[in-house]
Formats: sequence, C-alpha cells, structure tokens
Amino acid sequence: MTSSADGGGVATWQPQAEGLREICGLLEQQMSPTSDDKSLIWQKLQHYTQFPDFNNYLAFIFARAEGKSVEVRQAAGLLLKNNLRSAFETMPPANQHYIKSELLPCMGASDRQIRSTAGTIISAFVQIGGVVGWPELLHALVKCLDSNDPNHMEGAMDALSKICEDVPQVLDADISGLSERPINVFLPRFLQLFQSPHTTLRKLSLGAVNQFIMLMPTVLYVSMDKYLQGLFVLANDTAPEVRKLVCSAFVQLIEIRSAVLEPHLRNIIEYMLIVNKDPDDEVSLEACEFWSAYCEADLPPENLREFLPRLIPVLLSNMAYADDDESLVDAEVDGSLPDRDQDLKPRFHSSRFHGSEDAEDEDDDIVNVWNLRKCSAAALDFLSNVFGDEILPTLMPIIQANLSATGDATWKDREAAVLALGAIAEGCISGLYPHLSQIITFLIPLLDDNFPLIRSISCWTLSRFSKYIVQGIAHQQGREQFDKVLMGLLRRILDDNKRVQEAACSAFATLEEEAAEELAPRLDVILQHLMCAFGKYQRRNIRIVYDAIGTLADAVGGELNQPTHLEILMPPLIAKWQQLSNSDKDLFPLLECFTSIAQALGAGFSQFAQPVFQRCISVIQTQQLAKVDPVSAGAQYDKEFIVCSLDLLSGLAEGLGAGIESLVSQSNLRDLLLQCCIDDSHDVRQSAFALLGDLARVCPVHLHSRLPEFLDVAAKQLNTPKLKETLSVANNACWAIGELAIKVHKEMSSIVLTVISYLVPILQRPEGLNKSLIENCAITLGRIAWVCPELVSPHMEHFMQSWCLALSMIRDDIEKEDAFRGLCAMVRANPSGALNSLVFMCKAIASWNEIRSEDLHNEVCQVLRGYKQMLKNGAWEQCMSALEPPVKDKLLKYQHFIGNKGEGTAREFDLLYRGVLF
Repeated sequence: MTSSADGGGVATWQPQAEGLREICGLLEQQMSPTSDDKSLIWQKLQHYTQFPDFNNYLAFIFARAEGKSVEVRQAAGLLLKNNLRSAFETMPPANQHYIKSELLPCMGASDRQIRSTAGTIISAFVQIGGVVGWPELLHALVKCLDSNDPNHMEGAMDALSKICEDVPQVLDADISGLSERPINVFLPRFLQLFQSPHTTLRKLSLGAVNQFIMLMPTVLYVSMDKYLQGLFVLANDTAPEVRKLVCSAFVQLIEIRSAVLEPHLRNIIEYMLIVNKDPDDEVSLEACEFWSAYCEADLPPENLREFLPRLIPVLLSNMAYADDDESLVDAEVDGSLPDRDQDLKPRFHSSRFHGSEDAEDEDDDIVNVWNLRKCSAAALDFLSNVFGDEILPTLMPIIQANLSATGDATWKDREAAVLALGAIAEGCISGLYPHLSQIITFLIPLLDDNFPLIRSISCWTLSRFSKYIVQGIAHQQGREQFDKVLMGLLRRILDDNKRVQEAACSAFATLEEEAAEELAPRLDVILQHLMCAFGKYQRRNIRIVYDAIGTLADAVGGELNQPTHLEILMPPLIAKWQQLSNSDKDLFPLLECFTSIAQALGAGFSQFAQPVFQRCISVIQTQQLAKVDPVSAGAQYDKEFIVCSLDLLSGLAEGLGAGIESLVSQSNLRDLLLQCCIDDSHDVRQSAFALLGDLARVCPVHLHSRLPEFLDVAAKQLNTPKLKETLSVANNACWAIGELAIKVHKEMSSIVLTVISYLVPILQRPEGLNKSLIENCAITLGRIAWVCPELVSPHMEHFMQSWCLALSMIRDDIEKEDAFRGLCAMVRANPSGALNSLVFMCKAIASWNEIRSEDLHNEVCQVLRGYKQMLKNGAWEQCMSALEPPVKDKLLKYQHFIGNKGEGTAREFDLLYRGVLF
C-alpha cells in the first residue's frame, strides 16, 4: 500500500483509491451481522498494519469518509485507537502529525458518536505521548470550550473528561513552553460549565472535576468554595446522571478531604438522606456509599448521631430485594440443571505464602453485582461498628415487625430483617448477646423456610454468630443449639436450590473455622453430607464443597486420619481426580482441597501420595511445554495449573515430612522447580520458593546438586527495583534461603555476603514493605549468622540496630530462636560489633515472653553477663538507664543469671565465651 503524497509532506498526504476501497470494504464486512468468518476479516485488517501509512487510512476514513456510515467510520477510529499502543513508537512523525491534524476538527463534528470516538482516540494519544508533543491540542480544546457552539464544546469536553479519567496527572504538570499548568486553564472553564443549559456539558464538566479530588491540584484547592457552591446548585439537577456525580463528589470528599465539608455537613447529610431514596437506582446507590465513607472518615460520630432514627429505616427499606434484582431469577434455578460456562465465576488461587500475614483476602463479591441492597447492608454494618448498641432501639422494632409479618407478599421484608441481623452481628454484639440464644433459636427454623432466599440469608446470618454459637458448647443448652445449627446447615447443604447450596457451604466453612476440634465427634455425619453434596452439585457449587472439605481438614487436622473417615472422604475425590484431565480447570479447586487434606493427614496421606505427586509433576511438565509449544503439549498455557500443583507439592512435603523423600528422589522435581523459580510469573515464583523452603526442611539432600543455582536465584528476588511489586515472591525466597541455611550450613558460604548485602537495605528501609518480609529478613539474617558467624560478624555494626528492631517485633517461635542463636554466635565472634547497639539488643531480648530453649536462654544470659563485665565506669548502668521501664522489667528475668561479677575487658568477654573464664 502506498500513498499519493509527493515527498512525504503531511498536508499533501492522500489515500490511494484502491487501498481506501479495500479497507472500507473490510470494515463494512466486519460490521455486518451476516459476515460468516469475522476472524478471517480481522486477520486481513491486521495484515495491513505492516504498511506504515495504514493508520493514516484509518484516520482519513474516520474523519473524512462522509459517504460511509457512522458505524464504519467509528470502527475505523476504534481500530486506529487500538493500533496506537503498538504502533506509536515506530510511527513516522509525519504520520503522527497527519493523524492528529485530522482528529482535531472531529471534536466539532455534527454527529455525537463521531465526537465521542474522537475524544477516545485523543485520550489514547495523550496516555501514550502526553500533551508535550501536541501543543495544538490544548489550544484547540480551549478554543472549542470558548466557542459557544454546543457541538464543539461537547466534543472538547468529551475528550477532556476521558483524559481526566485516564491520566489526570498529565494536566496537573508543568509543561515546557506554557506559562501555567493545563489544569489551571481548564478548571475555571469546567466550573463555569456547571451552569450550562446542556445536560451533557454539566455531566462531563462535573465528572472531569471529580477526577481531581484525589490529586487536589492547587487550583482546585483554592477554588473549593466555588466547586462546593456548584455542587449545591447541581444537587437538585433534573438529570439523574448529574445527581449521581454530585453524590460521588461528596463521597470522595468525605473520604479524602473531609475537612472542607465540615461547615456544610448538616446540609449534606440532609441531602444524602433524601437522595438515598431517589427513584433512580444509580443515584440512590451512590448516595448510600456516603454512610460507609463517613464512618471510615476522621469525623466525629456526633454529627451523624441525630440522623440515625431517620437513616436506619431508609437503609433497612433499601435492603429488601428490588423487583428487578437478578438474584430473584437466579434463586429459582433448579439445582439439578447443569451450569453453563457463563455461570462459573472466575476463580483466583492465592499462591502459598510463608509469614505472619497472608496476602489480602479475596473479596467474595469480586464478580458479583454491587447494588443498593448490598451497599445498604454494608452501611448498616459500618454504623453498627461506630455506634454499637445505640442503633438497636431504632433498628430492632423494625426488624421484629418485619420478622413477624406473615404471608408470601411480605417475604422480602422478612429476608431483609434477617440480613440486617447479620449486618449488625459484630458491631452490636454487646446489646444482642443477652438475647443471642433466642435470636439463634428463631433463625434455625428459617433454614427450612419455603422461600430459598430466606433459607440462604439465614445460613449467612447464622454464620456471623459462629463464634458465639461455638462458645456455647461449654454447657448443655449451648451444645444442643450448636448441634441444631450444625445439622440445619448440613440439611441446607443438600438443598435442591443452587443459591441455598452455596450459602450453606460458605456458612458451614465459617462454622468449621470457629469450631475446629469440636467437630471431631461429628465427623462421620459431616463427611456423609459433604460427600453426598459432592455427588449432587453442579460444577459451580462443587468448587464450594471442595473449599468446605479443605476447611474441615484444616480445622480438625489429624482427627481426620481415621479409616472410617477416609473411607467416606477419599474414594469420591480420587475418582474425580482420575476423571479430570491435566488441562481441565476444574482441577484447580481439587488440587487446593488435596493440599489441605495432605497437611491434615500427615503421614496418613502416604497411601494416596504417589499418584498425587506424579500428577503434579505431570501437570507442571505439561504447562512448561505449553508455554513454548501449546500444540505439542496438547494444552493452552495457564500458570494456575503450575501454581496449584506447586502448592499441593508443598502440602505433601509438609504433611509427609521426610516421607516425601522417596518420591522426590525418583522424579525430576528439582529441575522443574528451578525452572519455576525463574519463571516470569510472580505467582509461579512465589509458590516455587515456598516449595523450595518446604523441601529444604524435609529432604535438602535432593537439592544439593543445584544448591548454588537455587541460592543465587532466591537471592536475586531480594535485590530488584520492583521489590514492592513482588513482595510475596521476595518473602518466600527469603524464607527459603533461611531454611536452606540451617540445613546446608557452610555450603552456602560463597553467597553469604551477597545475601546479607540484600537483606540489610530491606531492614534499614522498611517503609512500604509488608510486616512478613521484614520478619523473614530478620530471621534469615539470624540463621545465616548462626551457621556462618565468622563471615557475618565483621559487618554486624552496620545492621545491628535495624536488625534488632525487626527481631523485637517477631512473636516467640522456633524461627525466632534460630535468629537469636545467630545473634549470640555473632556476639561471640565479634563482641565489640554490637557495643553501639546494646540498647537495641536489650530491647530485642526483652521482646521474648519466654525463651523455651534452655540452651538459648543460657546463651542470652552469657551475652548480657559478658557485656556487663565488659562495660566499665558505669557504662552498663548508663545503658540500662536508657531503657524504658517495661523493657527493664523484662530483663530482670535474666538478672539472676547475669550475676554481679566485677568489670572485665573485651578480651575477658572473649575468654568467657570460650569457656576459659566463668
């Protein structure tokens, strides 16, 4: 394809008629509903991307093909927008200039769809290249806004609203050649447009300003009064989309800049109460967000307290199902009907994590529709946590009235009342506690209600009281009530309604976590119900059964390892395991379930271990091949298969202990694992390093031949400019290095100083890093110091303070013991290296509640005794006086062992440790 431009000049570029006709023809076919093979048409269009001026053709068709339909012109524009990301860097400047020059007039096009598409393309240009390389754009936008022509004003505002949404920071930046930031020019014009008679301009301008609340540029801050006055005027706008944006502005301001609203808070609360009942669902939903935002903001509760008697009834009313709620349709689906692919929620496996805090919990509603009902329940939950039992006098009469209503017509009100009880279960527990037995007694029969959504919400609300239901087991009445709840939930697990099945399984999993070993006497009946559900459920809900089984295994642990239990549990799971192919995504939750079972059964899982282990190896091999050659692998690459398999292998290592050694020795796991440790996926590396640490614990001999490579790649995870983006990977890699250190000892000498040089900066600059990584760094440094003190101790003065601070934050456990053995070993090797950090070391020692190891306790006492003898002329007493009283008190438990011997020297301290003195 060539153009008819002479000399490549921008102004003279013209398309060839033949090329223009071909591309338009393909776009028309692409738009045609009767086209047979859309993929073939798409391939032909992609073929044209090899020509340098293909995007010029698209720009010409979009801007100038007046004889073509708007849909074809739009298609050309959107294809141009999509091409920009890949083509922009290599696009000749002349072509860029041509495309930009064609776009600007389109902002004033008579057709709204063309104007909107032009705004989309312009925003894409700005996202990629900023505004620096397009000075004509800012001038054109200002000119259009000031033109008083509705089309030009709307086109410019459409483009600006998209830029503000996608890259607002671009407009709030200094730009060479301009006397002020672009936002300083645009914001006054946006505020002026709040008064426009055109709804679209009011909506776009308000939406644009709202995008800057988070950034809060100076011009918006100094114009805050004018902005707020504009919001008050627009609050009663006739257009619901404008009222929604007003509510959104107040919600954002209360979250981010609550102080600016305080003088107007009473009026804003009054307004939000009104629009919380707006006939437009989107407006009322946005208004409802205000109450949760208020509760989280740093504002005095008193401002809201007087409105509670009016607010709570509104929230409860909005918690009833709307007539068009999709859940009403879902609730009628027969449980025996197979799930469609679109019914299956996306699933997100959390990679294995070693540390004191896991990655963030997944949001259960991540793929559910957020609506007024759920938002109102969340607001009531927040209010109950802020105001506690204060809300009960207003709320409970409404709940009681709704629950006592009879007849099919009032079922939605009854359901909302049960939802409200669950929402306040945490915040109002003090007030509810004396009546809890009656409340639970009332809820249990609702598990058998005729309406499936009442059955399902009753499951959830009972689960919210799980902690207190389990606490009641201590007495006879409470134990009977626990059994009724347990059996009620098990009955609902076998419900014919899919929605109820899901709610019952989730509620039962919550109860399992609270009840733990209390479930042991009831395991047979629980397993019989769960495995009956396993045979009954369709694909979507069977995943929840896996979760309930896994949670049960975690809860009861070794109690599960009884022949009668395993006869019920394992055969159906093994049959499903054998039925699923290595590329079936239904394998994911089953792998997770087996992980929990393997950990619970321990050595008892050995009878099932060999085929499970081999399957994991096979899955990883298949996926590693699929990554480079999906045809040969017979599967499409999906990292989740690798992650789940690695985590199950970790579960096997944890459960079987040294019993996994024979399986590892006969496999190529070591080489596969090394490949996973260098994978480009963060999730794969995270799980790989978790498995590396688990194998180091139970069978380090099988890592030996590739130990330097494992240590090198693990260390590199700690020294990356993207550390904050890969914290969980670094966390597990750090933990694995520590586990290897205490197994291989001096064999890691060659990499010790490298690892230390990576650990120390993390400990010295912990800002923005998670607690677990800091703890693991401190433990791993201590473990390395324990096995190689002669290499680490010469450098200890550079990191003692930050290291001891981190050690003082770690809970008492075996890993902390290892770290303190390293501390003692370093002090033994280089006593003077810790002198300047003695106060910090004493605080770290005082962080122990109790050192259970007698050997370590004695070593710590020797350290303190040594420094007390070493420090002369009141220096020891001066050090002690720098400690806070609670720290001094905790150190007293070591005083008996420290003694009051005379002062000594550094050499005496060294001799003391070598056993010559003492």
